[in-house]
Amino acid sequence: KEEKKRAKRAKVFKIPPLGLLNVAAVTPDDVKVILTDENVEMIDFERKRDLVGITVMTSTAPRAYEIADIFRKKGVPVVLGGSHVSALPDEAIQHADSVVIGEAEGCWEKLIDDFKRYGKEGLKKFYKNQEKPDLSEVPFPRWDILKEDTYIVKKVLHATRGCPYNCSFCSVTRFFGRKIRKRPVEKIVECIEKNVGKSLKDRFFVFLDVNIMGNRKYAKDLFKALIPYRIIWMSQASVNSAYDDELLALAAKSGCKALFVGFETIAPEALKEIGKYQNKVDFYIEAIKRFHRHGIFVEGAFIFGFDADTREVFEETVRFVNRAKLDGVQYTILTPLPGTAFYEKIEREKRFIDRNWSNYDCGHIVFKPKNMTPEELQAGLNWAYKKTYSLPSIFKRLTGVFTGGRWKYAIPLLIFNLGYRKTCKRMAKEAWNPNKKLSHDRIFK
Repeated sequence: KEEKKRAKRAKVFKIPPLGLLNVAAVTPDDVKVILTDENVEMIDFERKRDLVGITVMTSTAPRAYEIADIFRKKGVPVVLGGSHVSALPDEAIQHADSVVIGEAEGCWEKLIDDFKRYGKEGLKKFYKNQEKPDLSEVPFPRWDILKEDTYIVKKVLHATRGCPYNCSFCSVTRFFGRKIRKRPVEKIVECIEKNVGKSLKDRFFVFLDVNIMGNRKYAKDLFKALIPYRIIWMSQASVNSAYDDELLALAAKSGCKALFVGFETIAPEALKEIGKYQNKVDFYIEAIKRFHRHGIFVEGAFIFGFDADTREVFEETVRFVNRAKLDGVQYTILTPLPGTAFYEKIEREKRFIDRNWSNYDCGHIVFKPKNMTPEELQAGLNWAYKKTYSLPSIFKRLTGVFTGGRWKYAIPLLIFNLGYRKTCKRMAKEAWNPNKKLSHDRIFK
């Protein structure tokens, strides 16, 4: 009963753990793989296992270490991987028999072979590839091991890995590298052809690339090849993709319905601060209009907590979001993740105020902001969510749905926004505008 409740709560906003699906795909056929995602189900610690692998992000590290410790006490060897342990392998090995540093394809197969041959004693402390995996040789994710009706979408995959940019707060560049590595278009087409169905659910794919349009020539070739299959897909792209109208037209024709776009901030000084020179604030509104004209929905991502941010940033950002008629919005707190240049900066400046990894979820303040108090930054984030997902804001933003033939999806878009609104209600208790010295407005309108 509890597992069903957990799955129901998570289904709308959770996606399958692609990293583990990729690991399963390179696991030898004679090894039985069982996937447990604690976001949607409970862990059965009593089930017999020979080896446990856990993927670790920074915010999940304490829980991952707790799980690992439980299994190891039962005599089950544990392997940890993922972005956090790749940045801090010496920390991670205190809770594991082995740590996989970086991408798993290539070294995971060696780890399994060592375990098969020599058991737990044969495992090395650290496994790391000498070179990044060649995506032309990497198999597609094992979607077959996902439980039915657990996620709203099952078919998640990478077309590319890597990002040419080097934003100071982003851990992706260190993990995947700055060179964009590409899966051959013909292999993606072959995968789509084998797995596409007739129903809406069976035609739905999500490319979890950092920037699927990062290499425009490759992206155009891919989109052209996808057109005959009538799939529906979503992904992430940078705002400067909108400079290329042919690229957007091909994306739309190939089935692109929505993109997650990292605008990050509306302050040019903040963009310089993090080294995101490719974003031009003056182009934001026009970029959103171009995406919309091609029938592509946009969920915009914004970050609060830059040194350039003042108490006015929350009002200004919410005002921009409404004016731009963004279809969905994600706000986060600037978070110094291990392995990033921003983490090193905060360390040098001795500005950390919280070392609990659980709070490194981009929703809590873990360092001292420059132009406001931590309490003001937290309240401002909550206030921005409250205002953006208030009914007046939702309906104002949804008036933009009449461009690019997107009106057909008005009801799903409304449901999406109302779902976001529901998750934001818990923030309302501590939501107030730091730019206005008024009594806290605790009513969620």
